[in-house]
Amino acid sequence: MPLTDTAIRKAKPADKPQRMFDGGGLYLEVSPAGGKLWRLKYRHGGKEKRLALGVYPDTGLKDARGKRDAARKLLAEGIDPGEVRKASKAAGEERTANSFAVIAEEWLAQQAPRMAPATLAKARWTLDDLVNPWIGSRPVSEIEAPEMLKLLRRIEERGAHETAHRTKQRCSQIFRYAMATGRAKSDPTAAMRGALAPVVSKSRAAITDPLKMGELLRSIDGYSGSFVVRSAMKLAPLVFVRPGELRKAEWTEFDLDGAVWRIPAGKMKMREEHIVSLPVQAVAILRDLQPLTGRGQYVFPGERSTSRPMSENTVNAALRRMGFDKDTMTGHGFRAMASTRLNEMGWTPDVIERQLAHAERNKIRAAYNRAQYLDERTRMMQAWADYLDGLRKGCKVFAIKRKAG
Repeated sequence: MPLTDTAIRKAKPADKPQRMFDGGGLYLEVSPAGGKLWRLKYRHGGKEKRLALGVYPDTGLKDARGKRDAARKLLAEGIDPGEVRKASKAAGEERTANSFAVIAEEWLAQQAPRMAPATLAKARWTLDDLVNPWIGSRPVSEIEAPEMLKLLRRIEERGAHETAHRTKQRCSQIFRYAMATGRAKSDPTAAMRGALAPVVSKSRAAITDPLKMGELLRSIDGYSGSFVVRSAMKLAPLVFVRPGELRKAEWTEFDLDGAVWRIPAGKMKMREEHIVSLPVQAVAILRDLQPLTGRGQYVFPGERSTSRPMSENTVNAALRRMGFDKDTMTGHGFRAMASTRLNEMGWTPDVIERQLAHAERNKIRAAYNRAQYLDERTRMMQAWADYLDGLRKGCKVFAIKRKAG
């Protein structure tokens, strides 16, 4: 007699498993623990076999009968439904193993040791928030250019054109890795050249006029906020490192007696140790700060926790508080300030670029030009600090050329 929903709901567990038959080999097995599992008993190749069809009530009576009928149709064609199930499961596991998200995670694990922490965090955010929700579960070999374009257009629609281009570059690296490991035959982003809106580069705001530079330096000296923040802002124009390199500076990196700051390769954008020759003015700032933060790890610790560096927004917030808006000056602007004025003062561009820790754009030249220019950089850094002192005092400004030799 065929089963009914009422009979299934009223079925109670017993000491041993019970079987409630519906017909055509379909039955419901009620376990002693109360679980109810649909099974199909069938014969194929002269052997009796069983196939699980789902758990009640997730799989209802109607659904179970539909699965039974589909299985019996395969049997009528001489096909074992159990083997079809195994093949389907294996194919699903293969699709999962070759999904974009799995391959991206594999690629990221290999790249992580060579990435700066901030770069790694941004790469993970790009994948987790912008990419994987849309194509993460898709087999990498099945993803094509139109699908990628649709994904990147979502980012563009928010006005984040640079993010869209960076996401495309990151995905391209993953597709090329999939090709190298034999799991993809092409990189769909390669066919997207010119498909995204171009990024309009905008220079970071910076003060480069000598008179206004003097005003800025005097404002920093009069900053009424914390001593740690004021010290960071006083040091920033003297050393003109990247904001992240400044706020993450650690006392162990400094040799104040030798007037040298060695920034480890792991903290640098170009993954090479960077040497900053400290002018006497910078050493004086650090010695004044050392009694306050010198027992901790960071030169400029955060306000809430000394175990973490200063927030990335602290210097910019201080500049705003002093009346310099985002279109006038930023923490990164100290680099443009130094680059502009030092070039105008006649210092050798190679020396300036090396002190800025910029990569040589000409790859052939970069392979041969490994000069550090330490002696000239040391002279330049002291001359620059003295020049800033003159501006701070409101002296008449001259574009002093460097001395030859």
